[in-house]
Amino acid sequence: MNEINWSDLFNALALMLVFEGIMPFLSPEKMRKMMQVMNEMDDNGVRTSGLTSMIVGAVLLYLINH
Repeated sequence: MNEINWSDLFNALALMLVFEGIMPFLSPEKMRKMMQVMNEMDDNGVRTSGLTSMIVGAVLLYLINH
C-alpha cells in the first residue's frame, strides 16, 4: 500500500480553494444568485448536484492519471 503524499494532498486542496474563489471574485452578483437558487432547491436536488460533481471529478482524475 502506498504512503499518502501529503504534498499532493495539500496542493489539491489549495487548487480547489483557488477554483472555488474564482466565481465570487469575478462575479459576486451571479454567485449570490446561484446560492439563492441552491437555497431554494430541495435536499435531493442539492445531493444530486453534489454527487454529479464528485463523479465528474473522479472520472476526470481517472482519465488524467491513466
